[in-house]
Amino acid sequence: MTRLHDLSLVDQARALRDGSLDPGALAAHYLDRIERFADLGAFAEVTGAAALERASTLAAAAPAGALWGVPSAEKDLVARAGVPTRYGSRARADVIPRTSDALAEAMDAAGAVSLGKTSTSEFGLTGFTEPLIHAPARDPWRTEAGAGGSSGGAAVAVAAGLLPAAVGSDGGGSIRIPSATVGVVGLKPSRGRLPLGSGFDSPDGLSVTGPIARTVEDAGFLFDALVGLAPFRYATAAPGGGPFVDAARRPAEALRIGVTTVSPWDDDENIVLDPAARRAFDTAAAWLSDAGHGVAEADWHPVGYPELFRVLWRASAARIPLTDADMELVEPLTAWLVAEGRALPAPDLLGGLTEARAFERRTISDFSHVDAVLTPALAQSPRPVGWYAGNDPERTFAMQVEYAPYSSFVNVAGLPALTLPVEMDATGHPVSVQLIGRPGGEATLLSLGAELEARRGPLPHPPVWDV
Repeated sequence: MTRLHDLSLVDQARALRDGSLDPGALAAHYLDRIERFADLGAFAEVTGAAALERASTLAAAAPAGALWGVPSAEKDLVARAGVPTRYGSRARADVIPRTSDALAEAMDAAGAVSLGKTSTSEFGLTGFTEPLIHAPARDPWRTEAGAGGSSGGAAVAVAAGLLPAAVGSDGGGSIRIPSATVGVVGLKPSRGRLPLGSGFDSPDGLSVTGPIARTVEDAGFLFDALVGLAPFRYATAAPGGGPFVDAARRPAEALRIGVTTVSPWDDDENIVLDPAARRAFDTAAAWLSDAGHGVAEADWHPVGYPELFRVLWRASAARIPLTDADMELVEPLTAWLVAEGRALPAPDLLGGLTEARAFERRTISDFSHVDAVLTPALAQSPRPVGWYAGNDPERTFAMQVEYAPYSSFVNVAGLPALTLPVEMDATGHPVSVQLIGRPGGEATLLSLGAELEARRGPLPHPPVWDV
């Protein structure tokens, strides 16, 4: 028997619009699952009564908006008026915003029904979602493991059937790391591709908004909605191009694919590629070759990256508005990062930003002879909850790099990237790969991702799916 959460996002949206599915019934179904599986730590706040009221209001009117009636949730970094927005931090435990951020308002305008806030690491600073303010986000395949971060709650919600899809943010892998950890699709857009969460919101240009979904088609559908959230476009947005969901529905023309297991951290940290990650990478490369694409080793030798990214990571924390009293409440890693960032001399900061733009130009040039680059998504299998706890900040940083060395450089280069699972490992856990595109190349990534997905065939769901 088909249950509502078995339906894809595309099928749910279609059924809502043709009247065969009621917004209230769909919201109630997901709210019930969120309550039953609260121990997964996917949600920081659930707004059930408000969601059902909004669904009822929508049901009484004609369908309008790309996401009409579709259940959604905001990452707990996005303010919504009247709803606790804690930013994953004890320093914001009592914050209830009076106004909503533009993304929340735009999702409302698109017709979505917010069910609450998905959990995040404190201020989204880390690649794991284990904030001290609430329970950690757990991998639904292996609940003793963490879900990655910082959009860990969103990825868990999608993987466990608590949401049909979700919107995350990615400043160094925060969509792709948790998506790859729990075996769903994560799309990090190009810098400037979206009108909201464009990457132009901060001097470093790292963080962008993007979709997390169960299938490549669903990711394309949600990305189309995100592209249309505001009535303006940045000049750097990719010109033309049809709806992105259409790209996920058609095979790519024969393309040139570069493949590499090189990361920009190889000479700085102890990067060891797990055998299961290597097998998934080799499998995806073989499938792309079988599909008629030209697959060849990418000749890529990045230099100078660790130093510049450490500057950017510290500087990003320095922008968080924390008082002395707040600093007593934040987690030790956050306090250290903020202090380090505030102590950065201006020449060091400007030098880091300058080096980041130089790295961007070199990387785009190095990848310019191919249409996409295939890498592993993660270097290690999911880490146990508490794995990072008790380590000094520098060691915690190194551990994150060892887990996900292929993520942050994509943000610095401003490129789009897609992660998706391609096979199951010997323990029955999904293993993902990453496709990196040219600037504005999201449609190509969606087409290639759909090809890999079709060749792979259906994967099982985590155990909670059928409960």
